[in-house]
Amino acid sequence: MTDREFVSKTMQLIDDLKSVCANYGLGNDASEFNIITQVFLFKYLNDKFIYEAKKANPKLDEAENFQEAYESLPEDQRKFLLARIGNKAAKLQPEQTIAYLFNNSNRDNFAETYFDGTLRNISNDNVNIYSVKSSTGVKDKMFDDISLFIRDASQRDAFCRAIVNKLVNVNFQKMFSEKYDFFATIFEYLIKDYNSDSGGKYAEYYTPHAVARIMAAIMVNYKVNGVKVYDPSAGSGTLLMNIAHAIGERNCTIYSEDISQKSANMLRLNLIINSLSHSIPNIVKGNTILNPSYLGEKFDYIVSNPPFKLDFSDYQKDISADAYKERFFAGVPNIPKTKKESMAIYLLFIQHIMHSMSEKGKAAIVVPTGFITAQSGIEKKIRQALVERGWLRGVVSMPSNIFASTGTNVSILFFDKKADNEKIVLVDASKLGETVKDGKNQKTVLTKTEEERIIRAMNEKQAEEDFSVVLTAKEIEDKNFSFSAGQYFEVKIEYVDITAEEFEVKLNGFESKLHELFAEGNALDLEIMKQLKGLKYE
Repeated sequence: MTDREFVSKTMQLIDDLKSVCANYGLGNDASEFNIITQVFLFKYLNDKFIYEAKKANPKLDEAENFQEAYESLPEDQRKFLLARIGNKAAKLQPEQTIAYLFNNSNRDNFAETYFDGTLRNISNDNVNIYSVKSSTGVKDKMFDDISLFIRDASQRDAFCRAIVNKLVNVNFQKMFSEKYDFFATIFEYLIKDYNSDSGGKYAEYYTPHAVARIMAAIMVNYKVNGVKVYDPSAGSGTLLMNIAHAIGERNCTIYSEDISQKSANMLRLNLIINSLSHSIPNIVKGNTILNPSYLGEKFDYIVSNPPFKLDFSDYQKDISADAYKERFFAGVPNIPKTKKESMAIYLLFIQHIMHSMSEKGKAAIVVPTGFITAQSGIEKKIRQALVERGWLRGVVSMPSNIFASTGTNVSILFFDKKADNEKIVLVDASKLGETVKDGKNQKTVLTKTEEERIIRAMNEKQAEEDFSVVLTAKEIEDKNFSFSAGQYFEVKIEYVDITAEEFEVKLNGFESKLHELFAEGNALDLEIMKQLKGLKYE
């Protein structure tokens, strides 16, 4: 199976599940997203378990019917099998597999006893591996009682049978041996779908892959091991997955916070599928700005695409207190008289990230491009602090519409506590990319070559005409701490040597043209006066 075939097969399963939801009155319903993502997680856990079980027990691998062979294993062999699998996969009992549910789908009370009951038991049996905790320490369950999304109790059994029928005919096991990195594509497919159906309300979770790849490649340009990676506004974890892949999944531990329950659930799925299950206990659902769970921690790598505008007026007064001033050294944005939802919360995330960096810490954060040139206020205080502390590594100004869901121009800030104050790189990539149609929106897509050009300019500290500059901290200070590459480009005037005779010819040409224009102007003046004299009142 090729990568394209696998992705196509997976998207077909998602479409099939959407069809089931539509047939039972849940098409475009708010619960549809939860159903599809949770069912997909169940399918993934099922197939990953079978894959690991076959590796651990040759008899199961050789069996024509895995389900029958697994059910017939003596209890002591089954326990030994689960012990060998360890944390490589969820621990599933014979009665918790999709095949078992399919074989028993005609039983009475199938939805509540078999389907929902199975998901509850899987969640309870694997709570230490896969559960997400809140900021209070309470662990969330992996699955809802999916049948309860159907209000008509008489249809619940049929609904769950229909789901199982879709799951049993798809086999994902081969992807584990061939190491397909498919989740980003699948997630983008889901999010695009729900963005178009729901006016973009899921857009908070989606960061363009080009942005994530560029950030990871610039931050991780040599081998590291045993590092802590953090995202204080993690969403589904696109940024975290990319930097974890760049570092190596076994070489890092991931930490995240996000106020959204949907986000925490999607990040859990992302970690499982990307071989980062060991970091699931570090996913926290909570308010990073008001009550950060990792305030006492310091991190080696921090990535973030924070919300740019969000109403935090309910706790603005709280975080303005003296106890928060060390973290929010540049200040807390005021509450506007109108449009509270336009409050620049991203300024708090930048300061929080600066506070959370270890002594060797690096960070990359997406910001609205207006931040890099603001002449005063919190924005300038932050920029000045980055330069004066010697933490600014560089800035990349991205093309407009790199985010399909918003027209806001963005830049990426790169911090490094070991940055070179004599070689700060500013890149203006705003003219790169190709504009393509993305549903109802336009978005800019970078080519692989363009991504590499940006990465090379940053990592090799290359100056390139009208694209990148390499500056000292003093030069940036002299420009009022502007982080815009364009303000440092030289204005070039091209001079062409000509003879005295050529100069005389050009000058005479200009004089002749001026005489013609003056004559035309006089003629127009006379015509206008003539027309005015001909006007009569009737």
